[in-house]
Amino acid sequence: MPFSILATHSPTPAAPPAGGFAVLDWAILVAYLVVVLVIGAIVSRRKEQGTDFFLAGRSMPTWAVAISVLATALSAATFIGGPQLGYLGSFGYLLASIGGLLAVLIVGLWFVPAFYRAGVTSVYELVGSRFGGPAQRASSVVFMFGRLLASGARLFIVAIPFSLVAFNDVSGLSLAMSILLIAVVASAYTMAGGIRAVIWTDVLQAVVVVGTVLVALVILLDRIEMPLDGVLTAMDDRIKGLAAARADEPWIQQPYTLLTAFVGFTLFNLAAFGTDQDLAQRLLTCRNARSGTVAVILSQVLSWPVVLLFLLIGMLLFIHEQMHGTIMPGVPDAQGQKVFLLFILNEMPTGLRGLLMAGLFAAAMSSLDSVLNALASTTVADFVRRGSRQLDPGSETRLTRWIILAWAVLLSGFAIGCAAWQSSSELPLIDFALGVMVYAYAGLVGVFLCALFTRRGNAISAMAALLVGIIMVALMEPALWTWWTGEEWTIAFPWRMTFASTVAFLVCLAGPPVRTSAIEAD
Repeated sequence: MPFSILATHSPTPAAPPAGGFAVLDWAILVAYLVVVLVIGAIVSRRKEQGTDFFLAGRSMPTWAVAISVLATALSAATFIGGPQLGYLGSFGYLLASIGGLLAVLIVGLWFVPAFYRAGVTSVYELVGSRFGGPAQRASSVVFMFGRLLASGARLFIVAIPFSLVAFNDVSGLSLAMSILLIAVVASAYTMAGGIRAVIWTDVLQAVVVVGTVLVALVILLDRIEMPLDGVLTAMDDRIKGLAAARADEPWIQQPYTLLTAFVGFTLFNLAAFGTDQDLAQRLLTCRNARSGTVAVILSQVLSWPVVLLFLLIGMLLFIHEQMHGTIMPGVPDAQGQKVFLLFILNEMPTGLRGLLMAGLFAAAMSSLDSVLNALASTTVADFVRRGSRQLDPGSETRLTRWIILAWAVLLSGFAIGCAAWQSSSELPLIDFALGVMVYAYAGLVGVFLCALFTRRGNAISAMAALLVGIIMVALMEPALWTWWTGEEWTIAFPWRMTFASTVAFLVCLAGPPVRTSAIEAD
């Protein structure tokens, strides 16, 4: 079974890496975590409360917001899953950047100005102003559900290397302890400093991630001992070989093509940057709508070379193994899911090994901290503030910190259950992490597009669209599709996004326009 050594039920734990973690490696890793906590403590001295805890008083620099969005979008799934795709020769993931650019242009020109005009803390307040309170709360719940799935999966992914390093084991108890330790650190500075702490730590973490991967790239090129033209030829042969192998694969099963880039990935990124509070909240911390627009476009442009960097790492690791043999013969890894991690632990020099692991944890923290703040902000803005009892800013902020802690516990619990799910899905880590969020994105993007670009729809049709989006994605899950049709069939997640979001949009559109008086009554 692919990924079997990562499953909690695996009878055979992974062998410890030959190199092991030296004292210097641990010192570097611990020092990094301490610096992150210190930044959170320093930022917390501003004592921002209420809305400012979530939006940093709309005072964050555009460049810092752009880097923070980039850092969050990368995540640990990219740190491990990006090299896996490169190892397999799948450079088609770069095509997703086309859809990303189209999406951020739409978000920057229409979504962000609408958010600022409405003065929202949670982007789902925009849905509420258009369709009413029930639709707002339903959209928020769908976001929470999707984020619980996707961020729990990301937390599970990053806990794998931590468990291997700390416990020389990735079985149930070791993996669970690793998940809890990572969640504690991320929730600590998020509770202390709010979104301002999230953004400034993300800037540090983005620098650490990119810097450490660049170091790995230089070391790999040195280890391969091949002229640059030879490396490029080997890469070209690998990519062409994969293309030939997939030539007969139905288009609906291929996730990374020019067509999915313009359709599926545009819709996916539209949902990510425009309807997902996790990323959209960052854009609301800028001084005005124009700065938010520049930040989201800049974040996408910055992501292109970074994604290419991760893919190159994976391709070089494949060439390295062809020349020098499997990095760790005792650990099966036919799909390259652990190839970068094993290279770090087994072949990197002392000190650099700790630095690269710090980069991995930086990628994890930059995703987990932001989602905890986003989940807390939607809980407060969409539910607490709409309750009968109104809290003063100080009391609201104290409650927010408890809400962050509660979400950290829920995410940790789901992450612990992710091992068996990912093992049975047999998907590359990137596809797995992206695919689970489609459950929420399909309905959300349909509702937001209807709210912003049409005059139709109401609370009932909006809530129906959210539910239909989830059901449509579920019906296209490989296991259910096989049971439904009697044939083994996989629909690539960009196409699942396309089909489900289209149906959700039409369902929302089917509702007659809601009267203004009805919205105000909510």
